[in-house]
Amino acid sequence: MNNKYNRRNFVKITALGGVGLGLVSSYTVFRNTANQGRVGIIGLDTSHSIAFVKALNIPHASPKFSGFKVVAAYPKGSSEIKSSYERIPSYTEEVKNLGVEIVNSIDELLSKVDYVLLETNDGRLHLEQALPVLKAGKRMFIDKPIAASLTDAIAIFNAAEKYKVPIFSSSSLRYISGIKEISEGKIGKVTGADTFSPCYLEPTHPDLVWYGIHGVEILFTVMGTGCKSVTRVSTTDTDMAVGIWNDNRIGSFRGTRSGKPEYGGIVFGENGNLSLSNFGGYDPLLVNIIDFFKTGIVPVPKEQTLEIFAFMMAADESKKNGGKPVSIEAVMQNAIDEAKKLRF
Repeated sequence: MNNKYNRRNFVKITALGGVGLGLVSSYTVFRNTANQGRVGIIGLDTSHSIAFVKALNIPHASPKFSGFKVVAAYPKGSSEIKSSYERIPSYTEEVKNLGVEIVNSIDELLSKVDYVLLETNDGRLHLEQALPVLKAGKRMFIDKPIAASLTDAIAIFNAAEKYKVPIFSSSSLRYISGIKEISEGKIGKVTGADTFSPCYLEPTHPDLVWYGIHGVEILFTVMGTGCKSVTRVSTTDTDMAVGIWNDNRIGSFRGTRSGKPEYGGIVFGENGNLSLSNFGGYDPLLVNIIDFFKTGIVPVPKEQTLEIFAFMMAADESKKNGGKPVSIEAVMQNAIDEAKKLRF
């Protein structure tokens, strides 16, 4: 890494889990004491890139982001998804006006930055684009979806372990209003949840992965890991995926493709119920990203990220099988076996 470290300040992180399938990650994280905050972006085909640049680069940026600035961007994102690649020219000009240097390759980007935001909207490119970042030893946030297949998602984490670089991925909806109160125990133990979000479809990605992931991420944020099976019902306008957890709690996700696009849900608890609503923008996520860049401590464990993806893939399998329940463990194990065949 290019960062200078004080070796007296380090944390050994070992995360065990992966739905009981032996996915293990171990990192030695050195705290950055040089206050280097040069951030690079890969992919200018999503509005998230613009939101992050504006938050970090505008005059009088929040003190929470002090010392961190996007200094370079590699604009290449999707070349096949029209709604993505059409944005690149205008977004490129917009970030240039905010002081961001546009570079011609990921390697050039890595020579100029300390940390990376992988923002490419097309999850199929994430493994390919993440590998040089990991090999360079740069801490990286990977925007949703972490990949376009569970196999690639596992492979990204496997590569992160191989090169001993901490990474994490998350939807900004993880920080929707109400989540904090639940984490602080306002309703006691969570006994179940029903969440919802838009679920627009993109043919290049599994059904829930492209946009439904927002509502699925909310579901797992409040329910935690431990989902054992998924059943899905699907119509032209609506998807409903119902999960049963190991402790027999039930959590559901409703994805909508008509009507007003909104995000939220209701969480059921021992001491009452609580509604989730009001998307608070990208700053709450960015605060966690910057803290991660500073410390190397991941705010979202890989086990949860992978189970979120396995839930969405099991939902696809359930749809193909006429709404029959599909085992999360079986879906996960198949992807683990496929990921083992990949070499970096």
